[in-house]
Amino acid sequence: MPTFTYEALNTTGKPQKGTIDASSSDEAIQRIKAQGFFPTSVREQKVKKSAAASGDAATPKKKKKRRKTGGGRVKVKQLTLFTRQLSTLQDAGLPLLRSLQILESQSKPGGLKNTLITVCEEVEGGTSLSDSMGKCPKTFNKLYVKMVAAGEIGGVLDIILQRLAEFMEKSEKLKRRIRGAMVYPIVVVAVALVILTFIMIFIIPKFEEIFTDFGVELPALTRGLISTSRWAAGNASPDQAVPGIIFILASPFVTVLSWKLIRKAGPGKAITDIMLLWIPVLGNLIRKTTIARFTRTLGTLIAAGVPILEAIKITGETSGNYVYEKALSKVH
Repeated sequence: MPTFTYEALNTTGKPQKGTIDASSSDEAIQRIKAQGFFPTSVREQKVKKSAAASGDAATPKKKKKRRKTGGGRVKVKQLTLFTRQLSTLQDAGLPLLRSLQILESQSKPGGLKNTLITVCEEVEGGTSLSDSMGKCPKTFNKLYVKMVAAGEIGGVLDIILQRLAEFMEKSEKLKRRIRGAMVYPIVVVAVALVILTFIMIFIIPKFEEIFTDFGVELPALTRGLISTSRWAAGNASPDQAVPGIIFILASPFVTVLSWKLIRKAGPGKAITDIMLLWIPVLGNLIRKTTIARFTRTLGTLIAAGVPILEAIKITGETSGNYVYEKALSKVH
């Protein structure tokens, strides 16, 4: 009869390890549960055969799967689907390692599959699921890892994964609503810039010809507008090599790139976060969004059984705004 090694959690959430004899993995799981344990990993022990008894020493060994570490960034939709599927498999009573292997085999080549290969190998080596996921920070953030750890300790991993999937769906829904609300003003500003550029390049030069025929001295504001029109069209001076319209079109991309570079610097993120909160309309929207994310994250962590101090610390780190992060550190 085959022998299975298992890892399980007892009624108090403490990890247990041991071996059990059973005819199949399903029978081994049932026997482990009968002992009052919650199995997290069950695998059959491989019996080493001698070269004389095996008779197939010349048979080539199966090539081990090459490990792909690091993984990569995964879309929220993919990660949410994986979380729901893992929750369903755990609720059905499948061993954790078997569940991960099933989901890894069903995943399409990409960041998620590479990450699951790493997680499967770590779990197979005896590492807990939360620690294995913590080694792939690009895929699983700190909030995800801490909630999984709480589910492992409490023996309610399937419930925690279900709550985590719901949390990610609500967060993504909120982001879509914010993006939808920002579409209209962005389109209005873009159309206004296009119209203004058209006027500066094609309309104002016509008025300049009319004003020249009048032979009168123009106001300073009008002269400045005409000079700007010439600069945009590339006619400001003989030495002007590049039309100003090129700079106008490139300015949004340069602004976005500069903004990202500034926020990567240490004090840059703090300064820009403070500035954003003082913008009349956008600041109020950022405040409400950050508070919504904070309350939802904190509520999810508390419901998962994470201690209040640890929950506040994680919530502050995932708030997305320097001002609120500092405020929550004081609360902590």
